[in-house]
Amino acid sequence: MIIGHRQPDTDCIASVIAYAAFRNHTEPGRFVAARCGELNAETCFALETFGMKPPAFIESVEPRIADIRIARISVTGDVPIVDVAALMDAHEIRNVPVTDDQGKLIGVVGEHGLSRAYVKRLKIGELAIKPFPLDTLARILSARVVVRATETLEGRVVIAIDTAEVARKKLTSKDIAVVGDNEPLQLAMIGSGIAAIIIADKALPGDEVIHQAQAKGVSLLTTDLDAFGVGMTINLSLPASMVMETDIPRLSLSDTIAHAKQVVFNSKFRSACIVEKDETLRGIVTRTSLLADVHKPLILVDHNEFTQAVEGIDSAEIIEIIDHHRLGAISTLKPVKFLNYPVGSTSTIITGKYREAGITPPPGIAGMLLAGILSDTLVLRMSTTTPEDHDAVGYLVPIAGIDCHAFGTKMLEKGMNLSDTTAEDLLLRDTKRYDLFEKKVIIAQVMVPSFKFPLEHKDEILMGLSRLRMQQGVDSYLGMFTCVVENGSALYIAAEGSLLKKLDLGDQPVRLGNMMSRKKDLLPWFGEKLRQI
Repeated sequence: MIIGHRQPDTDCIASVIAYAAFRNHTEPGRFVAARCGELNAETCFALETFGMKPPAFIESVEPRIADIRIARISVTGDVPIVDVAALMDAHEIRNVPVTDDQGKLIGVVGEHGLSRAYVKRLKIGELAIKPFPLDTLARILSARVVVRATETLEGRVVIAIDTAEVARKKLTSKDIAVVGDNEPLQLAMIGSGIAAIIIADKALPGDEVIHQAQAKGVSLLTTDLDAFGVGMTINLSLPASMVMETDIPRLSLSDTIAHAKQVVFNSKFRSACIVEKDETLRGIVTRTSLLADVHKPLILVDHNEFTQAVEGIDSAEIIEIIDHHRLGAISTLKPVKFLNYPVGSTSTIITGKYREAGITPPPGIAGMLLAGILSDTLVLRMSTTTPEDHDAVGYLVPIAGIDCHAFGTKMLEKGMNLSDTTAEDLLLRDTKRYDLFEKKVIIAQVMVPSFKFPLEHKDEILMGLSRLRMQQGVDSYLGMFTCVVENGSALYIAAEGSLLKKLDLGDQPVRLGNMMSRKKDLLPWFGEKLRQI
């Protein structure tokens, strides 16, 4: 994933899109362009102009359930619990989700549930089965169907020892008898009109028994199991729906792994089912599956500070950084590629990568790179503008097929649309957070057509800065209102009165001639003031 900072400007978005396309040129489909903040009007204008889609919005890169392997094992409610137990053994799991015919979760069969169901059946004493397919019964008994008189069986299961005992049972047409190698008893059972006979202990039915079973419509099965084994196995033929539990914890693919661990470790099942909003089952996670160490690989562009990075950055694996700002406080567990070059925009650096590789960017990509350069350099007027920026613009203009000055001016005008926007909202659009000499600082930059706007809205701006400083928990919140036409900025600052006095910034706004760059002009100027107090 290639991602920019939390307050993405046009250079940030252009760099993300262009670098993802560049990397995918040699490794198709591997790199995803992403953003972690809302798009501003200027960037939207550039995207629309060049017919480009915005990067995918990613709120956090903290590992989520979707990032790990989850077991996709389940049964429907009619599956015998003996088969559920076999699944548990085969996949070495302790719980198996149960779904309806539409794949929606209805419960779970676990080891404890199986044990309780088995013990309960033993205490009851009398065996019985619910409607049960004949072929399924034959399969779990490893039996051969000799006579098929019905497709479904339902009723009591009687272990027949002799005719007198059977008489006391008062068998019905739905019942099933388990008999041994006793032909008279087998014929008596058939004559009583029961539903089926299971001949146990490897005994083979005689021709007369088969003939009578066919004539009377009695299903006939043979198995190598003895009578006790047949009873034990039928005891495990209950459908999963009869022994399942329904209080299994539920999670979604978007839940974080940290949250999933809390849920699973606190659950009696030591697992949780992953479901969609409509309860469709996606899988099951266990304590073991949550032990995997997951770190999303990230490439950071247009920033190199944790304070500006996407949420969850501390749990991700940074593999590369491309930036043109000062070095910030960021650390990585492994060595990474780090390209930091003092030019006017990150888009200039990305353009250089295309040229070095001999790859001509498509017109849309070229247009976005051009927009990124023109935005960050204010159409090449900023003090941060370098010969490399001019050279990159000269390379991109014929590919994009536009008049860069006309486009750049119109793009900046779009970004200066101040109507119907509160001062506080403007001061949140384009912000950067810094740690300067043990002070936490946020600098917001607002492009204005003239200094008339910040002067007319002085009270609103100062109130907004004060509220934002408290909300963000910083020592200073600066509002830098930059005007390209007048080649400078008007500065407002919210801070403790004692700090403002030490900085000699009590009289506001402060007019800063020839200061239009937050990074190259205002940040060093304000940092020096802090250093001196």
